[in-house]
Amino acid sequence: MSVSVSARRLTAAAAVAAAAVGALALPAAAAGQHPVRPHSDVVISKVQYDSPGRDDRSNRSLNREWVDVTNTARRAVDLDRWTLTDEAGHTYTFRHFRLEGRSTVRVHTGEGRDSATDVYQDRRAYVWNNDRDTATLRNDRDRTVDEFSWGDRRGDDRDRRGEHRDGGDFRR
Repeated sequence: MSVSVSARRLTAAAAVAAAAVGALALPAAAAGQHPVRPHSDVVISKVQYDSPGRDDRSNRSLNREWVDVTNTARRAVDLDRWTLTDEAGHTYTFRHFRLEGRSTVRVHTGEGRDSATDVYQDRRAYVWNNDRDTATLRNDRDRTVDEFSWGDRRGDDRDRRGEHRDGGDFRR
């Protein structure tokens, strides 16, 4: 047997072994992963879900509950018909809103006058649960762009950290 035949057989055996190991490792690695969503330049960057002070449903208190939506890209993004929802289905729809590059818009729960940096849901009740909830941002094609969750889903309501869909933690 020549050296080149032995080398080819050894190479083939190594390739088969690598494929077998890869086939076994892939399901194990994927088992603990969340589905990967397409990358977006628009993200939920921060959530103030527990309005500071007394929850008295005053407009001032309602507007101290908010979600920041940030465009991390240089170019502007048209958010017309994009939605922001909670787990209970409360939905805010952006209307004729353009988010400039590298900028943030704050979506307040209460009433107010919309501007380039602040928009208002015009609600008279709180939207975001203090103990646990998920804010979901969807584009005009109803595709999930980003999610931001807080609270412990196992019942520990004392966990006040927010968890971004990519696993990164954000603090209020």
